[in-house]
Amino acid sequence: MDYLEEIRKRRTFAIISHPDAGKTTLTEKLLLFGGAIHVAGAVKSNKVKRGTASDFMEIERQRGISVATSVMGFDYQGLRINLLDTPGHKDFAEDTYRTLTAVDSVILVVDCVKGVEPQTERLMEVCRMRNTPVIVFINKMDREGRSPVELLDEIEEKLNIRVRPLSWPISMGRSFKGVYNLYDRSLYLFQPGENTLLGSDGLAIDDLSDCLLDERLGDYAARLRDDIDLVEGVYEPLEHKRYLEGEVAPVFFGSAINNFGVKELLDTFISIAPEPGARPADSRTILPHEDRFSGFVFKIHANLDPRHRDRLAFLRICSGKFERNKLYYHVRTGKNLRFRSPASFMAQEKLLIEEAYPGDVIGLYDTGNFKIGDTLTEGERILFHGIPSFSPEIFKEVVNMDPMKSKQLERGIEQLMDEGVAQLFLQNDGNRKIIGTVGELQFDVIQYRLLQEYGASCRFSPLDFFKACWISSEVKEKTDELRRRKSGRIAFDRDGHLVYFAESPWDLKRTMEDNSEISFHFSSEFKTGAAHLCAVPKIS
Repeated sequence: MDYLEEIRKRRTFAIISHPDAGKTTLTEKLLLFGGAIHVAGAVKSNKVKRGTASDFMEIERQRGISVATSVMGFDYQGLRINLLDTPGHKDFAEDTYRTLTAVDSVILVVDCVKGVEPQTERLMEVCRMRNTPVIVFINKMDREGRSPVELLDEIEEKLNIRVRPLSWPISMGRSFKGVYNLYDRSLYLFQPGENTLLGSDGLAIDDLSDCLLDERLGDYAARLRDDIDLVEGVYEPLEHKRYLEGEVAPVFFGSAINNFGVKELLDTFISIAPEPGARPADSRTILPHEDRFSGFVFKIHANLDPRHRDRLAFLRICSGKFERNKLYYHVRTGKNLRFRSPASFMAQEKLLIEEAYPGDVIGLYDTGNFKIGDTLTEGERILFHGIPSFSPEIFKEVVNMDPMKSKQLERGIEQLMDEGVAQLFLQNDGNRKIIGTVGELQFDVIQYRLLQEYGASCRFSPLDFFKACWISSEVKEKTDELRRRKSGRIAFDRDGHLVYFAESPWDLKRTMEDNSEISFHFSSEFKTGAAHLCAVPKIS
């Protein structure tokens, strides 16, 4: 099979949602229909001992939530599907934001009972920034929830995107009968109960006046006809181009835990979802069909298998063909690196690969060479647009509880920060370590992993800071003066960039006004060529 055909086969997407909307359950069922697993796991159940394929970390199994992105690949109807299951909890939103830079489209899961929730809005804002194509799956139709029309109106209003239903539910809750697929004109009847077997094909019904509809649905047939008349009258036909440009979101209804509506979603997804697309870099746009290889690291995970203490960098291939044992150029360090054991994924399970193509996400065993956002090429000095860190809002100082394990604590913190679990700031020549996060739960994860994976015990002492922001200036004397006046609230990030800790919104506003020649940045994605950067000791 030729190179261009391999690219056309790829579909790389993420599943995103608010916590408890059913995202990880939907992931499991997509894997089930794709043949990647034989029995779907339970996200959290006292009765079911097997766990989900995507929630593979022990703390995820204990809490019943996803705290890290999982990468899973499988083949379906002649296509190669790369699926990334992301954390839903807001405390781990940065991992999801980074993942969204590595995909070509998104499936957004909405709970039919709760509708659009705050985290759903934040995730959608990131998709809108990149015009990422989005398909919406309205889940849990086997429960009593809000009306489909109300949900569609809310999605359009709160998520700032037009919608086009491609399936329509027939009632909901206890009287839920199934869905009518407007895309392929088929009726799918619902069978209550958690079904882990592959679903049956739908009944082809091109004409809604067909008496077969009355035979199967009884009194609900007339309601369905009225609903479809309303849908066709209110919503414009789906224009594929507008979907690909992120302007219109196709909508499906179903029940992931019952495998209902999942196959129809998957079949439509592979028909309309985009192939690997162009990626903007600092000097030019990189096209997937280019001969020369390029890719970027969007995630690092240490101790994926604690028995082997491995460290993996997750790389999205953007152009060219990746080949095992071939030398590639690491743009940031200028080194040439060779990878003897590149891997594809099924969550924590890895499979050695010989080659990979644009759209694929592969794992590269890493000895400490990579940082999030790094670029690999065949020699060209390009940098893909950065994967930024955002200004954290909760800050705590790391306190070592076991001085005999200081080295383990140092190594553990360094590796977890490399993963992007949180952000590290250094004071007093690196002797005082401050961790910044966007949520309290991240500290629990860090503390748990330091103990379980590195044998290091620590506690966190809260600090009364409101926000951290990066500072830079063309005039070195200005940053030096601010450092003298605000020494207790100045730190360095791990790359040597100056950071200012504001104690309150008023303090931040006043400091910015009093230092007009200093730039205050709320994302790490800013130009530093003219900024004054100071040396800072490594933490290890």
